[in-house]
Amino acid sequence: MARTYSSRKRILVTGGAGFLGSHLCDRLLDAGHEVICLDNMYTGTKRNIDHLHANPRFEFMRHDVCFPVYVEVDEIYNLACPASPVHYQHDPVQTTKTCVHGAINMLGLAKRLRCRILQASTSEVYGDPNVHPQTEDYWGHVNPIGIRSCYDEGKRCAETLFFDYHRQHGLEIKVARIFNTYGPRMHPADGRVVSNFVVQALKGEAITIFGDGQQTRSFCYVEDLVDGLIRLMESPAEITGPVNIGNPNEFSMRELAEAVLAQVDTASQLTTLPLPADDPKQRQPNITIAREKLGWEPKVQLREGLTKTIAYFRELVEQGAA
Repeated sequence: MARTYSSRKRILVTGGAGFLGSHLCDRLLDAGHEVICLDNMYTGTKRNIDHLHANPRFEFMRHDVCFPVYVEVDEIYNLACPASPVHYQHDPVQTTKTCVHGAINMLGLAKRLRCRILQASTSEVYGDPNVHPQTEDYWGHVNPIGIRSCYDEGKRCAETLFFDYHRQHGLEIKVARIFNTYGPRMHPADGRVVSNFVVQALKGEAITIFGDGQQTRSFCYVEDLVDGLIRLMESPAEITGPVNIGNPNEFSMRELAEAVLAQVDTASQLTTLPLPADDPKQRQPNITIAREKLGWEPKVQLREGLTKTIAYFRELVEQGAA
C-alpha cells in the first residue's frame, strides 16, 4: 500500500527542473506536500529550482528515468522528456528511450508502491490531425518514421504502457494530453514558437514564421496547465484519462507574432521560412471532458499570459542569458 500517513504527501516529480515540472513543484510545495524533484538536467536547469532548495520539504535528485529509481512516495508525476522539437530531435533515440523506458521504470515503481501515477502525454499523439478540434477519442494521424516520430510515437507508446498496467495490474493511472503551454521558465532556445517570437522581438531580430503562418496552435498559460494536472491527479480513480489539458482559443502563427509585437517596442519584422516536415497545420483541444469531470478550464488568456512571459524573457535578455 502507498505510504500515506497524513494529508501531507511525498510526491515524485520526474522532469521537475524543467519548465512545467518546476512550476508543478512550486504548487505542490505551496500545498504543503513533500516533493522529490528528479531530473537529469538534459533540458531542465538549476535556475528553475534554485528558489526551492531552502525549503525543507524539497529534495533534488539528479537521475535519468531510463534507469530504475528506488524511493518511497505517495504519488508520481511523470513529466520527464524533452518536449520541444529542437531538443527531442537532437538525440531522437534517447527521446524514445526516455518516453518508453522512463514510463516502464516509473510504472514499475508505482506498481511496487501501489501509488497513483500521472503521465504527461501530449497533443502530439494526434499528429497532423484530420479531426478538428481534437477529442480524446480521436486516434490521431501520425507519421511513424518521420523526424518528429521519436516524440510522437514515444508518447503514444507510453500511453499504451500506462493503460496496460492499469488493466493488467489494477494500477491507478492518470493520462493528461498537454497542448501548447507557455510562460516564465521556458528555455529561451527551445525552438517553441512563443519563446522564439518573444526572444526575437526583445533582441530586435527578424521574427521567423514557418510556411504561410496560417497554421494554428492553442496556447495555455503554465499556471492553468499545472492546475489541470493537479485536478486530474486528485480526481476519482475511475477518471483515468486521457484528458486534454489546453486552452481551446486558437491562434494562427501570424496572429501570435502580432500579439507579441503589440507588447514589445522593437524594430523586428516578420520573415518566412519553409515549413518543417510533419508540422501540424492545426492544433486545438476539445476540453469538454476536463470541464465536466475536473471542473477545469483555463483562466489566463493570451494577452495577460504574454505580458508575464515577456517580462521573464526581458530579464534574461538583459542578463545576457538568452
